[in-house]
Amino acid sequence: MEILSGLAKILLGNVLDVAPIAATLFGFQVFILRQPIPHPRRTLLGFLYVLVGLALFLEGLEAALFPLGKLMASQLTAPSFLYGSEAPPGVIRWRDYLWVYAFGAAIGFATTVAEPALIAVAMKAASVSGGTITAWGLRIAVAIGVAIGISLGTFRIVTGTPLHWFIIVGYVVVVIQTYFAPRVIVPLAYDSGGVTTSCVTVPLVAALGLGLSSTIPGRSPLLDGFGLIAFASLFPMMTVMGYAQLGQWQARRERRRRSDRAE
Repeated sequence: MEILSGLAKILLGNVLDVAPIAATLFGFQVFILRQPIPHPRRTLLGFLYVLVGLALFLEGLEAALFPLGKLMASQLTAPSFLYGSEAPPGVIRWRDYLWVYAFGAAIGFATTVAEPALIAVAMKAASVSGGTITAWGLRIAVAIGVAIGISLGTFRIVTGTPLHWFIIVGYVVVVIQTYFAPRVIVPLAYDSGGVTTSCVTVPLVAALGLGLSSTIPGRSPLLDGFGLIAFASLFPMMTVMGYAQLGQWQARRERRRRSDRAE
């Protein structure tokens, strides 16, 4: 009964959230464009699917994903797991949390590969580029970037390093890399950082950050628990541009080989 009541509350909230979107779309269609709504039954059914799907998704987050992320974080940072029978040291040593970094990288990679928004962008990029950019190549490049970002973000939480230093240095690298990367890949690389912050990656990553900051001594969930999403958005830009630069370098190398053989 608690699950059903919680689901009903979430469904009601979704109705209030989706109502402005529906009012904008239908209002422009009827009053501005002065055109009838195409396939009204199908459209209304689609909105119903959205409402029910969002309600189930949000209830699933509260029931499974958030608790699971916090549980994994607490287990990985438990003194019994980190030090075994040894007494924990008086200060936090970053090298004691290697499994935390590995778990952050693994969960970042896995969730990004399964991200629906990234799959859609990768398919469109592959079709528009005529095969120059492959869907799987782009997805793997973005997933590697998120894995690196989440791993580095967990390292920041463990060490307590200020967030802005990582972000400043990261964007300096992105700006420099933008100058040398192929021009056709730059807009896609910047968009790839945005599509990672969607419905699959964000809940688990946020739960991981909050769980780590709550269990590591001396860390604040408010100050240290957030910020992993910024890492997940930043580093895919680097890896996607690096992916394009690597492909460009291989193409140049192949052309040089052909010219040398021709001579």
